[in-house]
Amino acid sequence: MAGVAGRVTLVTGGGRGIGRAAAKLLAARGARVMCVARSQKELEEVGLSFSIADLGTPEGCALAVEETERRLGPVEILVCNHGIGSAHERVIWEQDPDVWGETIRVNLDGPFYLSRLVLQGMTERGYGRVVYTSSTAGLVAEHAGSAYTSSKHGLLGLMRSVAQDGGPFGVTSNAVLPGWVRTEMAERSALQESKDRGITTDQVWEERAALYPAGRVVTPEEVAEAIAFLASEESSGINGEAIRVALGSPS
Repeated sequence: MAGVAGRVTLVTGGGRGIGRAAAKLLAARGARVMCVARSQKELEEVGLSFSIADLGTPEGCALAVEETERRLGPVEILVCNHGIGSAHERVIWEQDPDVWGETIRVNLDGPFYLSRLVLQGMTERGYGRVVYTSSTAGLVAEHAGSAYTSSKHGLLGLMRSVAQDGGPFGVTSNAVLPGWVRTEMAERSALQESKDRGITTDQVWEERAALYPAGRVVTPEEVAEAIAFLASEESSGINGEAIRVALGSPS
């Protein structure tokens, strides 16, 4: 199985959570991985090649791609995993327009710029894998999360568009849709919810776990396994798909 061995791979949001798990798994399977995020400390702890960039700007996205190509070679696998959550959001009539703007800029504009930068090279070489980390919120809206929900819905549209554009040239584009994962971002939302409702964060996580038939939340490593498969040569028959990693939850 060729998998991802030797493939130049750019993983965004690679300093923690799902991105970190995916970067380490892909590297363990032989990929040449560049991690990109904003925190140098977190990136150093991953132990892989890294670049520091603000992926919510065209300039930051260009820097990430340029650094990867200069140090490792042309990008063959793009894992768009970076993003910001919804812990600071409010119901739509109280939503801060700046929150909307920042969320769309980071969660949707960034993946567009990155995709635009790497797809031409992939199509010219006749090979590429693009994997986006959306969310079950990309299918089912969450309360008081108009910006996050819209960005994750939009990410699926981008994924499907890239699948159509890149498909004729040996490039596939897919997305993983995790349910609740106990990452740092999700911990922030649990803390906010606990304050709003007057319960403990442990109670919040117990309620989240109860949403799934397995009685637990998803692990970063489980999402990373799905990402690694979609990034592999063996996933060539899958294109334009949104794959839930949510332990069988109906929502």
